[in-house]
Amino acid sequence: MPIYNIEDEKLTPIRKVKFKNERELQRLTENNLEELFGLKFVATEFQVDNLRIDTLAFNEETNSFVIIEYKNVKNYSVIDQGYSYLSLLLNNKAEFVLKYNLVFNTALSKEEFDFTQTSVMFISPNYTTYQLRSVEFSDIAFELWKVVKYSNGTVLFDKVNDTNTTASIKQVTNSDNKKQKVNKEIKKYTEEDTLDGKPEDIKSLYYDLKEFILSNYDEIEIKHLKYYFVFKTNNRIVASVSVLSKSLKSWINLDANEINDPQSKIREVFNVGHHGVGNFEFVLKSQEDIDYFDMLFKQSYDEKI
Repeated sequence: MPIYNIEDEKLTPIRKVKFKNERELQRLTENNLEELFGLKFVATEFQVDNLRIDTLAFNEETNSFVIIEYKNVKNYSVIDQGYSYLSLLLNNKAEFVLKYNLVFNTALSKEEFDFTQTSVMFISPNYTTYQLRSVEFSDIAFELWKVVKYSNGTVLFDKVNDTNTTASIKQVTNSDNKKQKVNKEIKKYTEEDTLDGKPEDIKSLYYDLKEFILSNYDEIEIKHLKYYFVFKTNNRIVASVSVLSKSLKSWINLDANEINDPQSKIREVFNVGHHGVGNFEFVLKSQEDIDYFDMLFKQSYDEKI
């Protein structure tokens, strides 16, 4: 859809312009990883064995590595490249951990990283229909981002492979040993995983909460992680929620001096270990708790839009 400048009630089209090369796109992304995706920059052009990773990043939400590949051409296989990178990491975990430790001056062991939630991001100005359809699986650890540069100096990063499909990538990779190995160790968590084994009343509460948030707030992304899921907007976490056997436990992602809790229903957990991102804990046990959650959620949402 065209974008326009407004000048004296006249609309002037803003033209799309090409990146000079992949390196220009790579530098722009690496210099803004935190702003764009909430990721920490680890390395550029990271060489392991016979493969070179364009950008190696780290996701503190999942305590796992993120591999980023840039493309300025259309003729490549997202599936094959993605699996090659994941296989490379799984076979060379020590190399990745060493690089992280050197960059951040830490001494962490392999066991302190969650390799099961490793992911691969492709960033490109264009994708073919085949490429988009090749990643339409609920449990695939690949993200496709389309980037558009405009003549007025603005740029758009847009995730393009969100899908509601329930199909599993394992259904089409059973005959490939390398992909089977990756699928066995890498886990892309889904809503089904979040609700697995939970009582029907808690599932119902989860669906009510999800429907309420999606119906009342714009541009909300729900991302399911190992122990909890998050509501995000502008790639920033608004709240985290864990589905328990008798309740939903939420964490509102706000600073201490920003929260308004008129009925004193939240618990501060700044110095208490917990799964989700956010330092204000609120427990939902019934439909009636959603209204109060909404009041807390809106404070965090308004700060992040």
